[in-house]
Amino acid sequence: MFEIRTDLAVEEKESFPGRGGEVKGVSLREWRKAFSKIKLTEVSILDEQGSKAMGKPKGTYVTMEAKCLAKGDEDYHREVAAELAVQLKRMVKELKKQKKVPDRKDIHVLAVGLGNPSVTPDSLGPKVIGNLQVNRNMDEGEDTVLSGIVPGVMAQTGMETAEILKGIIHETRPDLVIAIDALAARSIRRLGTTIQLTDTGIHPGSGVGNHRHSLTVKSLGIPVLAVGVPTVVGAAAIVHDTIASLIGTLASHMETREMGGFLEHLDPDEQYQLICELLEPEFGTLYVTPPDIDQTVKRLSYTISEGIHMAFYPHFATS
Repeated sequence: MFEIRTDLAVEEKESFPGRGGEVKGVSLREWRKAFSKIKLTEVSILDEQGSKAMGKPKGTYVTMEAKCLAKGDEDYHREVAAELAVQLKRMVKELKKQKKVPDRKDIHVLAVGLGNPSVTPDSLGPKVIGNLQVNRNMDEGEDTVLSGIVPGVMAQTGMETAEILKGIIHETRPDLVIAIDALAARSIRRLGTTIQLTDTGIHPGSGVGNHRHSLTVKSLGIPVLAVGVPTVVGAAAIVHDTIASLIGTLASHMETREMGGFLEHLDPDEQYQLICELLEPEFGTLYVTPPDIDQTVKRLSYTISEGIHMAFYPHFATS
């Protein structure tokens, strides 16, 4: 089976027949608040069977789909930040309920900006940390203690991110990690318009086939919430998305009708395998990002940082 790489649980859900809620060991909930343009989807992987089917760890994955995020509408971005704060607080409350995080107001949160600040589509995490108002170095009686770190990438440091974070956690003793990272999507329409929040931790580079050591409660010793936005999509996935239109065009012309019929009878995995066999010898494993990705990442870095501010000390959030 040729898997179209994606970091989004909602896209894995969509790859199953029906609405995806029929997958054993996986529950699905979708909702939209009144007068809101934000669609929320919660995919909960309940057991090992669900984990194997989805190809993702057990846990909760909340996806916020907000098409207008691609625009510079400050009020809309503030609405998205507020919703992100609601979902962050909900997950932290559940961690406290499960006694995985101390049930007190003055918890210490370590924000981690993953990615390479020199590569625009991969710079979301570092930019979010740059916008955060950390307060661990202050003694102002804040309820939540917030610190931040940009550990860089292995090509820059020669060290795994997990190794760096273990040392920081050992010295500073945070209660919770929030990791922010750029993701890979399966569909181009989700680039820069979707935010995923999960309590399962993060697997840096997995969406683009660059598997690094995972950042999870198992590897770091404390719970890890992950916030991510897709900024790249595989070229083969783009072609796969348009295969139906291609088949129709081929089938409508006498000279290409036979080829259209051949493609039409391939199942999705076989279609994707054929696309990869045609593209990768010429272009390698190619990933695509929008032309305005610099502005998109800049806007989203403010939105996510404000969501974190609102969740943990709302009086710090800008008006």
